[in-house]
Amino acid sequence: MFAERLKAARKAKRYSQAEVSKMLGVTQQAVGKWETGRSTPDPQTVARLAEILETPADVLLGLRQEPGSTAAVGRNAFSRYTESQIPVVGTVRAGYGALAFEEDYGKEYACVKDPENYFFLVVKGDSMEPRISDGDLALVHRQNTLDNGDLGVLVYGADGEGTLKKYIQRGNSVILHPFNPAYEELVIKGEELDHLYIAGKVVETKAKW
Repeated sequence: MFAERLKAARKAKRYSQAEVSKMLGVTQQAVGKWETGRSTPDPQTVARLAEILETPADVLLGLRQEPGSTAAVGRNAFSRYTESQIPVVGTVRAGYGALAFEEDYGKEYACVKDPENYFFLVVKGDSMEPRISDGDLALVHRQNTLDNGDLGVLVYGADGEGTLKKYIQRGNSVILHPFNPAYEELVIKGEELDHLYIAGKVVETKAKW
């Protein structure tokens, strides 16, 4: 789990919780909660942790491991993968049983194992402020399932356009949760769930480019 990978990566760098918290600008208690699984950091903080601990974000998130090892952490893990060009898209839409990636914004570099399974999405709107801003880039791993609490790109509604939201499972319902309190949660249940498409999981975000 993320908590164990984070703790292992921190120990591999021989940092204390206090040292990591100081570099991040958060309390030591916050780092302690992450390492015990009582809470999880937002994607931007995960990206910063990856920089500090010299470990790829998708290794911390458990999306890939170093072969023959229980966890790939530290400088050696980072060096296993070279930077690849990942397509940057402006819109994700659902139609005819498949997802379409529209508006070509070129490519951006990312250090991932299987670049063909990733895309960058240009974030639109301010529903995820203050953590993610309009114009930021979200690195998305293509997958059609999400775990409770994941940040994902989901397609739902009359306009059929993808949106970046926190994915929450509550009973037989799915809640698309915005970080900005000015926006309301979207609750999807019953037959409405048949019209919810998962485009992928957000593994990190970058500030406006």
